[in-house]
Amino acid sequence: MDAGKPVTLATHAGKRPVERRGVFSKKLSGIIEPYLYVSPALVLILAVMLMPLVLGLSYAFRDIRILNPFSGGFVGTAHFETLMSDQAFLGALINTAWWTFGSLFFQFGLGLILALLLNRDFVGRRLIQALVFLPWAVPTFLSGLNWAWMFNPVVGPLPHWLTSLGLMAEPFNILSDPDLAMWGPIIANIWFGIPFFAITMLAALQSIPKELYEAASIDGATTRQQFISITLPFLAPTIAITLMLRTIWIANFADLIVVMTKGGPADSTQIVASYIFTQAFRRLDFGYASAIAAVLLVLLLAYALAVIGLRRAMTHADN
Repeated sequence: MDAGKPVTLATHAGKRPVERRGVFSKKLSGIIEPYLYVSPALVLILAVMLMPLVLGLSYAFRDIRILNPFSGGFVGTAHFETLMSDQAFLGALINTAWWTFGSLFFQFGLGLILALLLNRDFVGRRLIQALVFLPWAVPTFLSGLNWAWMFNPVVGPLPHWLTSLGLMAEPFNILSDPDLAMWGPIIANIWFGIPFFAITMLAALQSIPKELYEAASIDGATTRQQFISITLPFLAPTIAITLMLRTIWIANFADLIVVMTKGGPADSTQIVASYIFTQAFRRLDFGYASAIAAVLLVLLLAYALAVIGLRRAMTHADN
């Protein structure tokens, strides 16, 4: 019996490293396996998003003009230095703020009101919900053409309606007036963006437990008190994320402006996104356009980080 023990111990000693290697390989495979499942999506993201982003940022430091066969060289920060003295770009920044927050204010306000109305039971509510979504489904190019037609005093109804209401001395196209032209795309954008807030706010409203309103009513809370104490706190996360996303989308959204005014008259409706389009596809200066796009990217990232930081600070304050 004693003579067999060393053999048994040696056998076990020889198996332990093998078992340890097996446990280590299982742990390693367990760590790697999830990444293998998502690797196709990661490769797609890198190919579709990251590579164009890196390529576009590299253009900002190069002189790339389509009509100049000798362009393409490295120019460093020359494009950004030119931007600092480009009055058209500085004006486009101001117009972008007006375009973005003017559209956002009315889109959110009217969308929230519409969501509160659609959250009530009435005959034909589902039909109205489907109709509310209609502007969001219309192609933006077609929306721009329709609104440009509506503002035309020859064939469109809006100038004549405004004149009848006493808001105009005579019918004229506000898109040709530098002082009023920006209101045309803003009105079109409000009409286009209301469904986004209406649908998202309605979904958030329908997720609020009805029991909270019933308990508040029993306690004698008014409709206004219920809205402030129940509705708004439940809507706050949805409001924060939708406002942030919609702000970024509107700031990058130049379709209506390009179709309706092409940035005119006298650059009065030129925003940064449309200015990028002008530099890239009209003047064919992709290097300068990429520099403008890089500045817009940094500004929007700073805005998104500020909103996220503010939301986290408010969350921690509530806790």
